[in-house]
Amino acid sequence: MRKIKLGTSSLEVPVVAVGCMRINSLEKPEAEAFVQTALENGANFFDHADIYGSGTCEEIFADAIHMNDDVREKIILQSKCGIRKGMFDFSKEHILNSVDGILKRLKTDYLDVLLLHRPDALVEPEEVAEAFDVLESSGKVRHFGVSNQKPMQIQLLKKYVKQPIVANQLQLSIPNAHMIASGVTANMQIDQSINRDGDVLDFCRLNDITIQPWSPFQYGYFEGPFLGNEKCPELNQKIDEIAEKYSVSNTTIAIAWLLRHPANMQPVIGTMNIERLKDSVKASEVQLSREDWYSIFQAAGYLLP
Repeated sequence: MRKIKLGTSSLEVPVVAVGCMRINSLEKPEAEAFVQTALENGANFFDHADIYGSGTCEEIFADAIHMNDDVREKIILQSKCGIRKGMFDFSKEHILNSVDGILKRLKTDYLDVLLLHRPDALVEPEEVAEAFDVLESSGKVRHFGVSNQKPMQIQLLKKYVKQPIVANQLQLSIPNAHMIASGVTANMQIDQSINRDGDVLDFCRLNDITIQPWSPFQYGYFEGPFLGNEKCPELNQKIDEIAEKYSVSNTTIAIAWLLRHPANMQPVIGTMNIERLKDSVKASEVQLSREDWYSIFQAAGYLLP
């Protein structure tokens, strides 16, 4: 699979990441087959979070991949922390304790990437900086990033944190691409022009922060997949038409649309369906034309002035 550099780091990662939030829905043989298929298709970047399955997803993954030193050298592990029941917590104590729990469940000594999961309104960036320093110096975490954060939230962290912020995981899909669409209609008095994210797309590009789109097949806020959905007839018609043109599936086109953007994004695929995983990986081989990209953009309901 095609690879990119993660942020400003030297870490080369596949352009499609495997999200493990739903791996606890699989029986052990199914989980083993899924993980093995991912590896066989070059998808060796696995995304976790300490809240997925209340931690069980990390344990299931470690068992499914038969974690040992040999296996660990061949994969890239990312996890997230900061969400607690009823609150968010970026305190030094919580970050350090969370990472220890993550490492234990994943049966590894280190994470390649740690992301802060959802912005903490009570964040004290000095504490985050202290936690990152401890994790880096101990070798427990090699790279750091954030999830669902706006530019000024990242800037606040960067004022105190010395480690580069290499990634920002953000909700992004074809029908949920306001961060792209708002810039197209800049300076117009319409809903599409409203700046809801502080220009996070341009900010990440300017600061070499890799955007990791999550829920790339969802529309709205967890309202369901848009592919094959009767609520999105024009979009599906256009995607199916272009999928036939490139001799691939609609799943492949949905991911290829994200990969066509010059921000060099790394979509996180949350499917546990092996065929859909394979189709997602194929997107790294598809380069949509400008015409096809914009035709999908308009079919999703976005305005070109």
